[in-house]
Amino acid sequence: MRNPQLNGDGSLQHLLTIEGLPREVLVHILDTAASFIGVTEREVKKVPLLRGKLVFNLFFEASTRTRTTFEIAAKRLSADVINLNITVSSSTKGETLLDTVDNLSAMHADMFVVRHSSSGAAHLIANHVASHVHVINAGDGRHAHPTQGLLDIYTIRHYKKDFSALSVAIVGDVLHSRVARSLIHALTTLGAPDVRVIGPRTLLPTGVEQLGVSVHHDMREGLADCDVVVMLRLQNERMKGPLLPSAQEFFKSYGLTPQKLALAKPDAIVMHPGPMNRGVEIDSSVADGPHSVILPQVTFGIAVRMAVMSILAGN
Repeated sequence: MRNPQLNGDGSLQHLLTIEGLPREVLVHILDTAASFIGVTEREVKKVPLLRGKLVFNLFFEASTRTRTTFEIAAKRLSADVINLNITVSSSTKGETLLDTVDNLSAMHADMFVVRHSSSGAAHLIANHVASHVHVINAGDGRHAHPTQGLLDIYTIRHYKKDFSALSVAIVGDVLHSRVARSLIHALTTLGAPDVRVIGPRTLLPTGVEQLGVSVHHDMREGLADCDVVVMLRLQNERMKGPLLPSAQEFFKSYGLTPQKLALAKPDAIVMHPGPMNRGVEIDSSVADGPHSVILPQVTFGIAVRMAVMSILAGN
């Protein structure tokens, strides 16, 4: 069955999830992003690839960092960008998701960047829009956050060069994390041989091993000799019921401290998709320390989102 994100020739029509995308598509995005890194260092930080294109950022869920980096990426490609905070506009007046999309399409939209609390919202829009319109999933429910997964693997490739011998530990609230799912699919597609998830049983999905990862409930065991440590935010807004005794207890067992990080390889890098809860998932001395690449992740995210938009606009 053909991947709905791909055109008949295998080129990218939408970016909805990393799951199922061929390795060559991921590598093409990463290589294209690398070519955009230099744009940020120019005096004029713009290229004309999306000149005349109209991009709508449809955010049904708040996210300052993701929305801002998408806006910067589109503007650096010379697109016209409209930001809509749907939570305080049409949907509160009873308009359906697809009615909103239809009205914006009538304004000659070329691309929709969609963030929504319901899994599958971006897929629904992609199946509805005309063939010349492209959809990017900026996060849907617990399902996927493909551009975050892509910027994470871009960051890993930048510092570690090769995936074929990497040990990557993903720590914390995997159950509620669309970032973790996207990153796991990306890492396994690119051939990382050792992907570990670490967390309490209440915060790991049932059957997560089927994604090609090993499961660890002891953080010290899980961090041993790993190359990359990815800390996840506790997603309290998505939790139902008492899954943890307290934030303090979580930090004691699963917070990343210098002592725990010392169990990883000496040149291990520390990542976090943000926003960070200091003293809950990560100690400030680690977040601001020499192993941390958390701020470069944000910078790389602009280039990765530029790459995705430019590839879609060219298809």
